[in-house]
Amino acid sequence: GATLVRPYDDPYVIAGQGTVGLEIAAQAHNAGAQLDAVLLPCGGGGLTAGSALALAEDCPGAEIYSVEPIGFDDTARSLVAGDRLTNDASARSICDALQMPTPGEMTFAINSRLLTGGLVVEDDAALAAMATAFSQLKVVAEPSGAVALAAVLEAVFPIKGKTVAVVCSGGNVDAQAFRAALDVES
Repeated sequence: GATLVRPYDDPYVIAGQGTVGLEIAAQAHNAGAQLDAVLLPCGGGGLTAGSALALAEDCPGAEIYSVEPIGFDDTARSLVAGDRLTNDASARSICDALQMPTPGEMTFAINSRLLTGGLVVEDDAALAAMATAFSQLKVVAEPSGAVALAAVLEAVFPIKGKTVAVVCSGGNVDAQAFRAALDVES
């Protein structure tokens, strides 16, 4: 028999994804930086929840935000409502890795307790962030992985005077989508 491992609503997956938060905290401490905020891409909430658990322990003063594309902003809306909400089934986004219908049960229980809030960006902002990540940082990010950077670049989250960590995760992008992102910048 096969074992189903849920991609986000599983305690071991959440713990594994929490290593991102541990790495952020370690890099901040090694640089002598006091983090004001951390922005993370959010689909089902596993990366966000795991990272939030680690950061709450190692960087307790840092605000933690989920970032999602418009139309798949279930975590942002759920945080405001205080209950898990569902996305409209007709919603569309280029951020395919973040297209979950609703936050996970386990992940929402953690995120509703530890996140400061949720941020939302347009698909075009994710494409522009992909282009900036490539041209300025030499990082190939998929649209879903670029949403947190998009929140900063589009001033959805103003960073002036703050020390902010932004997670760019995933480079699973096909050539056509990547070309489209590079065309946004030019």
